[in-house]
Amino acid sequence: MFNQSSDGALKGKLVIDLSRVLGGPYCTQMLGDHGAEIIKIEPPRGDETRDWGPPFHGEDSAYYIGVNRNKRSMGLDLSKPAGQAVLLRLLEKADVLIENYKPGTMEKWGLGFETVLSEKFPRLIHCRVSGFGSDGPWGGFPGYDAIIQAMAGWFSVNGEAGSNPTRLGLAMVDMGTGLYSAVAILMALAEREKSQQGQYLDMTLYDCAVSLMHPHIPNYMYSGKVPEATGNAHPNISPYDTFRTKTVDIFIGAGNDRAYAKMCVELGREELITDSRFLKNIDRVTNRDELKAEIESSLMKIDGNEIAGRLATAGLAAGAIYNTAQVVGNAHTKHREMVIEDDWYKMAGTPIKFSRTPGSVRHKPPKFGQHTREILREFDFSDQEVQELLAADTALEKRQS
Repeated sequence: MFNQSSDGALKGKLVIDLSRVLGGPYCTQMLGDHGAEIIKIEPPRGDETRDWGPPFHGEDSAYYIGVNRNKRSMGLDLSKPAGQAVLLRLLEKADVLIENYKPGTMEKWGLGFETVLSEKFPRLIHCRVSGFGSDGPWGGFPGYDAIIQAMAGWFSVNGEAGSNPTRLGLAMVDMGTGLYSAVAILMALAEREKSQQGQYLDMTLYDCAVSLMHPHIPNYMYSGKVPEATGNAHPNISPYDTFRTKTVDIFIGAGNDRAYAKMCVELGREELITDSRFLKNIDRVTNRDELKAEIESSLMKIDGNEIAGRLATAGLAAGAIYNTAQVVGNAHTKHREMVIEDDWYKMAGTPIKFSRTPGSVRHKPPKFGQHTREILREFDFSDQEVQELLAADTALEKRQS
């Protein structure tokens, strides 16, 4: 994947990225992996995730490195009128602007979409990522991944049955919003081909988190029963859970009667197919504890890796439960090019695979302000203008403490 010859599906698109932390940077890294030119504009103190460690490589945290490849970095103080003027010059050539400032900040700086940007740049797509949006009961309030998880119901359905509400161990609100934002940007680019007009994309962590509460919201809507945590078990399917074996825990998912029957045959437990407690999925969900006990009584005599491979070969969804090190070292992870290693840069690859225009890593994550001069010159700033911007700390090459 590193420095492949493909230009990428988004070659020729310019994205000005004012976002920090995770959702926005994750979105723009995906766009950058597939050819878009990403100019990451950082405030004087830089993207705060540069300090979110350990671990670090040099001065930058692994957290920052993980979502900022295929970008060039420019330091710019947008609170100054001169910094705002620089941004406006960059936007003359831009297709997309993405930012995650608190709602109202861009407007305060005279950079609001409706009153300024849409007039100056009618083809510009402006994507704002915020916690709750700019209006409504919680409009304008700050939002972080865990707070949104809590408020959108994720805590309530995560964890073991009867346990306290528990945060999901991944920042999936942020990352999910990044994914939704990438989809929204691509939709807006496609629509612009017809209308020749840009538009404003109002992306919120809250909306995205609520939309991902499946099947819990539909289940509640049609049953009136408030969903609760069920541990690793699925609320609507059984068997769909973790199971102990002689060696390692595995996960088995049998989503229909045919798959359930095939699992029983592979385990040598054909009698469970016609057991009245487990005939249909609704029976297996109702009697999930008894079914789990029956399945584990057989699995406890078998090596987990062996039976997981045998079930998968038979066409069933099953796999051993791995830790992070085992995932990184897994032969299939490497086969799918989901681990990238080049000198010091070691990271997960892109999951988006194209036959003609594959993604690639053209730039390693940049140091703060690494490309400030280079970018300014590309946008026709004179040497004198560049020096004046740097001398005034409007444009920056080093982070301010």
